[in-house]
Amino acid sequence: MTTPSAGWTDELARARLHFVTGKGGTGKTTLAAALGLALARDGRRVLLIEVEGRQGIAQLFDTEPLPYAEQRIASVPGGGELRALHIDVEAALLEYFEMFYNLGFAGRTLRRMGAIEFATTLAPGLRDVLLTGKIKECVGRTESDGRHTYDAVVVDAPPTGRVVKFLDVTKALTDLAKTGPIRGQADGVVRLLHSGETAVHLTTLLEEMPVRETVEAVAELDGADLRPGAVLVNRVRPPRLPARSVTAAADGRVDADRVRSGLASAGLNLPEATLDALVEETVEHAVRVAAEQRAREQLAEADLPTLELPDLTDGVDVAALYELAETLQEQGVR
Repeated sequence: MTTPSAGWTDELARARLHFVTGKGGTGKTTLAAALGLALARDGRRVLLIEVEGRQGIAQLFDTEPLPYAEQRIASVPGGGELRALHIDVEAALLEYFEMFYNLGFAGRTLRRMGAIEFATTLAPGLRDVLLTGKIKECVGRTESDGRHTYDAVVVDAPPTGRVVKFLDVTKALTDLAKTGPIRGQADGVVRLLHSGETAVHLTTLLEEMPVRETVEAVAELDGADLRPGAVLVNRVRPPRLPARSVTAAADGRVDADRVRSGLASAGLNLPEATLDALVEETVEHAVRVAAEQRAREQLAEADLPTLELPDLTDGVDVAALYELAETLQEQGVR
């Protein structure tokens, strides 16, 4: 039986740009935030970026909606710092005009005329180029002493169904723009996204649909020459049955008399209806555990490092994000 690779590899530790994607509902924003906190250990500075306009990061950290500006959102033991940035497409386009064409005032006029919406509608790929271009600028920015402003950048990326198009759109734009600043911008983004500095991590649950979409996304990333990183298995619940008992219990073969005698020896004499309910719950649990094992085997076929995060029954708050970050660190994230 194939088993998944465990832990954070040295290759992943060398990456500076981390995209976190996943099927909707798998918790990719939560795990992107937790990864950002985990990478900010030992005095490092990490930037967490949001590109979908949902303000999910602000909700997670219980803060006001994020502006188009990098601001500290959390401190990490050891002197680390997590900053966050919500990339607004209009603001990014105005910044682009000012940076490459010295059209700051004209750009603001264009916004009033609705030209920005027109431009992104006329060239749909332009939106993603603006987003990935801003991400590239954050990754490459340096301080006066030559050190990178950020030790790592984590992006809460679009879902798996759209992530390859989001990351690969600059190739198409490069073919369209033969010269000028936009060509240079696109070339630089392509080089970064297809380099060893970038990794695309996939968040999933141990359920059929998310696992299938994860495996398909890995193949699509490979086909686009983009580097899959780690599989982040979210909301993992511990099995309550010995492994040898799962198959029989999942088939409904639970010895009620044995359960009754075991409870009695522990001083528990339960009504028949309660015992029947326990047996039924045992079967349901075994069915789930068996399905999760099949999901693990399917994920193992992707042959990627796999990290598991626990199911947080009390929900996700800021304290829970630190708990998840610690779990990632225990599995080698650095």
